[in-house]
Formats: sequence, structure tokens, C-alpha cells
Amino acid sequence: MIVSVIFISITILYLLVIGRFIYGFDKVPAVNLEDIPAKTKFSVIVPFRNEATDLPKLLASISQLNYPSHLTAFIFIDDDSSDASVSIIQEYGKTHKLPITILKNKRSSNSPKKDAITTAINHVKTEWIITTDADCELPQYWLDTYDSFIQNNPQKQMIVAPVSYNSSSRILDRFQTLDFFSLIGTTIGAFGIKKPFLCNGANLGYTKTLFNGVNGFENNNNIASGDDIFLLQKAIKKNPKTVSYLKSDRVVVKTTPEKNLKNLISQRIRWASKTTSYSSMYATFIGVAVLLMNMLLLASMVLGITGVLKPQFIGYIIIIKSGIDFLLLFKTARFLNQEHLLSSYLFSAVFYPFFCIYIAVLSTFRGYKWKDRSFNK
Repeated sequence: MIVSVIFISITILYLLVIGRFIYGFDKVPAVNLEDIPAKTKFSVIVPFRNEATDLPKLLASISQLNYPSHLTAFIFIDDDSSDASVSIIQEYGKTHKLPITILKNKRSSNSPKKDAITTAINHVKTEWIITTDADCELPQYWLDTYDSFIQNNPQKQMIVAPVSYNSSSRILDRFQTLDFFSLIGTTIGAFGIKKPFLCNGANLGYTKTLFNGVNGFENNNNIASGDDIFLLQKAIKKNPKTVSYLKSDRVVVKTTPEKNLKNLISQRIRWASKTTSYSSMYATFIGVAVLLMNMLLLASMVLGITGVLKPQFIGYIIIIKSGIDFLLLFKTARFLNQEHLLSSYLFSAVFYPFFCIYIAVLSTFRGYKWKDRSFNK
């Protein structure tokens, strides 16, 4: 009886949590690109380290941007690359006459990426800054959409925007994409209920005034990752009304899924490693609720086999979780025009609880490897 009550309580908690995000998803208004003269000057910051394979795609997408070149500056920060990354950027920039500057990263903390962004911002001459990653592809009207939103919302100082994976037929890629959908849906939904706690540095805009006003990454640069979320938390603490989500399919930045399971595990450990340093109690609460629900699913298998719980009871729990998860993923996939990937939902739903618990355990006891560097727990 006690076990059943615990299971029901956790399931209801999870249902309410995800249900609120689904409700919030629709509360965030879709943003349409307006045909108005471009006005905002942008500095786009791109940290990189040994990205010779992916940089050509990013550079090609930069050359296809519709935004006026005299209003843009691209600052690439070389974080001690040992491959041909620098020469690729230099040659492409000269050939296509792109407004590109390359700087060497000035290391001063345990976080190479935060140092790279800080290095760039010290050279930035514009008020608005957008960060992205070297393995991304930018949509044609990316900056136009940012500019239109900024002109219509002059009080905003931080803009969170969507990132998605390129479509692929590989089952591992589809799993990563659906997992990413859950993060995007949660991010949008949290903004809709006025409880934002997630963002992605591959598509994040903010003013230099805001960055300096919260002292940049001060007090967070001992943690290797989290250049995006910690800055978001600081911005919300200072003035939540200046932070907004840019819900537009014209601004979706695409990136590439991890190539194998080993890299995926390392990436997720890196993501999970910063959660213990969150200043947002709400973010911690959500993380615990999701972890408990996935632990419950695994526990139900054991308790079902031993006869403690009836199969019918377990079936109800699985249906409730799967149903509410699918609804959030459906809304996200429809927004991103990638509904076809939902055909892989069943596999992802079965695999995810095992993957989630595995990452939670590993991130508690071990460090990770990122960009050919090892980071201890």
C-alpha cells in the first residue's frame, strides 16, 4: 500500500510538472519576421577548438545570411586549436569578404569557453552580442529575426532562442533529437509560466550592458560548462522582465548530434555536472522530479517481477508518463517542423529511463572529457 502511494504521488507530481510546461508552451507567442529596415548592430561570438570538420558548414551559413554586413561582426575565439581551424576561417573570410576577426583565447579560469566569450566581449564594440558554436548552421534570416524582435521590444536585454539537431535516419541521432526536443519544449514552457531556467549558448543573445552589469561569469567560472544557464540565472535575478524567449522557426540554429554513444555520454555528463551549482531552486526541483519519475519506472520493473506491484498498475503509470511526454514532444516537433521524428518515440521512451539514471550516477562520481581536455568532478 505504501509503495503504491509513493508511486502514485511521484506520477502525479510529474504529470503536473510536464503539464504546466505544455500549458506554458502555448503561452509564449510565436514571433513573425517583420519587413522593417535593419537597425541593430550585432557581434556574433564563436569560440572554437579543433573544429576543422564543422567550420565550413558554419562559415557557409554565415555567407548566406540576409542581414546587412555593415551591421554585423563575427568574432572567432581560438581556444588553442592544433588543426587547420584558424586557416579555414581566414581563407573563407578573405574569399567571401566576411566581417570576421580571430582572437586568441585568454585563459584565466577553469572554463575555457567562458574565458573565450569574455575575451571576445572585451573587444566587442556593439551593444548586442549573440553567441553560437562552431559546429552550428545559422538560418538565413537569423539576425533579421533578432533585429525585428529587439526593435519591437527595446526593454529586452537577453533573448533565448531555439537550437535543434539536423535530421538523420540513425537511431542514435533520432534519440538525441527527441531528447533535445524535451529540453526545447521545457525551455519554452518554462518561459510561458514565467519560470525560465534553461537556455542554450548556441543561440543566445544579450547586451554588453547586461553582461557587465552582472559581472559576467564571475563566481561561475570554476565550472567548465554553463556559460549560458548561469548567465541566464543572473539576468533573471537582476530583472526577469528583461529576459525573453524568441519563439520563431526563422531563428532555429541547427547543430550536429554526437557521433557515437561514448561522446553522447560525455556530453550529457558535462551538462549534468553543472546542475548542482544552479542557484534556481525551481530548476533543482524540476531535475529531481524528472529523475524520480525515471527511477520509478525502473523500480516498477523489479517490483512487477517480484509481485509487489500489479502489471495493470505499472501499465497505468507508463501510459501516463508516455502520454504527457509525447504531448510536449509533439508541440516541440511541430514548432520545429520535424514531426516525422516522432516515429522513433517508442524506442526513445524505453531507452531514456536507463540512459537518464546512468548519466545521473556517472555525473555524481566522475568527470568528463570535452574538446580533448579532461575535467575532474
